[in-house]
Amino acid sequence: MNGNQSKTIHKGGCDSAAWGRVMLGLTLVLVTSLAFGQSSTVSDAPAGARHGKMTLELQSLADRSNGTSAANQSVRVIVQFKQTPQQHHFDKVQARGGRMSAQLGLVKGGAFALPVSALNALANDDEVAFIAPDYQLNAADDLTSAAINLSAARSADLGSWGMGIGVAVIDSGINDNHDDLRNTTNQSRVVYHQDFTGTTTYSGGVQVWDTYGHGTHVAGIVAGDGTDSGGTDSSMTGIAYGVNLVDLRVLDKNGSGTDSQVIAAIQKAIALKSTYNIRVINLSLGRPVYSNYANDPLCQAVEQAWNAGITVVVAAGNFGRLSVNGSNGYGTVTAPGNDPLVLTVGAMKTMTTAPRTDDNIASYSSKGPTTYDHVVKPDIVAPGNLISSTISPGSTLATLYPGNRVKGTTDYNYDYFILSGTSMATPVVSGAVAILLEKDSTLTPDQIKARLMKTAYKTFPPSSVSTDPSSGQTYTSFYDLFTVGAGYLDIAAALANSDKAPPAVGSALSPSAVVNSNGTVSLVNGNSVIWGNSVIWGNSVIWGNSVIWGSNVSGNSVIWGNTSTTTANSVVWGNNTVAGYSVIWGSSSDTANSVIWGSSSDVNQAFSADASDQ
Repeated sequence: MNGNQSKTIHKGGCDSAAWGRVMLGLTLVLVTSLAFGQSSTVSDAPAGARHGKMTLELQSLADRSNGTSAANQSVRVIVQFKQTPQQHHFDKVQARGGRMSAQLGLVKGGAFALPVSALNALANDDEVAFIAPDYQLNAADDLTSAAINLSAARSADLGSWGMGIGVAVIDSGINDNHDDLRNTTNQSRVVYHQDFTGTTTYSGGVQVWDTYGHGTHVAGIVAGDGTDSGGTDSSMTGIAYGVNLVDLRVLDKNGSGTDSQVIAAIQKAIALKSTYNIRVINLSLGRPVYSNYANDPLCQAVEQAWNAGITVVVAAGNFGRLSVNGSNGYGTVTAPGNDPLVLTVGAMKTMTTAPRTDDNIASYSSKGPTTYDHVVKPDIVAPGNLISSTISPGSTLATLYPGNRVKGTTDYNYDYFILSGTSMATPVVSGAVAILLEKDSTLTPDQIKARLMKTAYKTFPPSSVSTDPSSGQTYTSFYDLFTVGAGYLDIAAALANSDKAPPAVGSALSPSAVVNSNGTVSLVNGNSVIWGNSVIWGNSVIWGNSVIWGSNVSGNSVIWGNTSTTTANSVVWGNNTVAGYSVIWGSSSDTANSVIWGSSSDVNQAFSADASDQ
């Protein structure tokens, strides 16, 4: 690869020369998280509580643990007193083994880690008003497992946790000192490090592997075991906490790298495949599409990894709010997520509730079809908004956004950090891939991709509206396959499914969308077997009910009806004109590409606000 082929990559997908420094490179989208807790008072005490002074769940815990070893375990609680507490009030709790983490004068109490055995005695104290769990409320990460049906998979014991599978995280590095990334013998599960940036940093004579902070966060989503938040049943636990991590650092302290560095890292991952059983590569990075994927060396590199039997999971990008000439964010998927082989991931929002039925697409999540090639992307969506995961202390992100730090429950240090973006949704899917591979190591990348798409949750509203919390600007998203792909990741459904697509490389190529001579839009399958008309793997199975894409569907080949039909266009492009349609296809690919990815002031202005939503 020669010098003029090496392009600057920003975390999540923007080129610094064309875009400038707008919101940390735009694929990494940061938001400030506010955790809201509600403490009970005496009048709120459950009627069934023995003392009327603690919640039913604490009372049940105290009763069940009586006389067992569980009585010596600690539980995080908020103890409220009948009057503003003085030191002697706190001394009472500490005398019963409580360790105070915060004084909470606003609610006449304090936060403590308290032995379960002390709960009843403390509730009997006349000066105590009420005892409640110190609930850990962390925006989206504690709801991720419910959204992707991971809890159901664990309850049904449909699979384990990626034990023995190697996941290569090509990112800004991984801080392997984090407790959540260690095994049961306290050894790091980061089994290999290599720095491709040439910007090695040392602290106290020890190399600092993640000076930006993004890679550690991604690694925790894939593989964190929740040690600093109470263990594998905690809300901070990653998707596949049994995997080994291979750290290939390509982003510097500012979150920037080049094509050549990423390609070198992919090459190394392929070389180390047998040594560390690398079956997954996570790429939570990208840049604008500059050419057909067949001519893009970055796309060629990911295809080589796929050919080698490694499932490559790539972020779609965070340009979904970019609307030039009415494009409404379509055509903004970044490279190498534009390659039809790889598994490309968009971001959903859990809406801070456990049920996934009210979850919405994140308005910043990039939409297809891809520029130049019009490949249907993303392939699947997963939770990516306001995700709490492992922190790299002292990193650029941790320093710039201290309000995004989250305390653990074990040592009460700031062990976690909140980030949003398709960069966070991608490792959720990487973890799911690892779990599938542990259950059936014979699965090929194409079979994994097809199964995840087929079993994805496919019930969505026709549209949703989100509001940027800082600017107040609203964004309307439509739930077509250019926005949500085949649907919402469902790990339990994927583990329970035993169908296997053809194993050959390319059998699950993402199709391309084309405009027919009669003005209809169709999917072109090319050499792909999987998207044919077969009962198991036909288009209608992969993408589900055609209602998602509008009512003007005629057969498997015609996806959205005639382009002159207002209803069809409003579903696909989010407005009642063909402006968005014209921008994507235009009179030539070059024209369309220059409009979407140009460096005009309009483009830069589109991202002047924080590209995230609640």
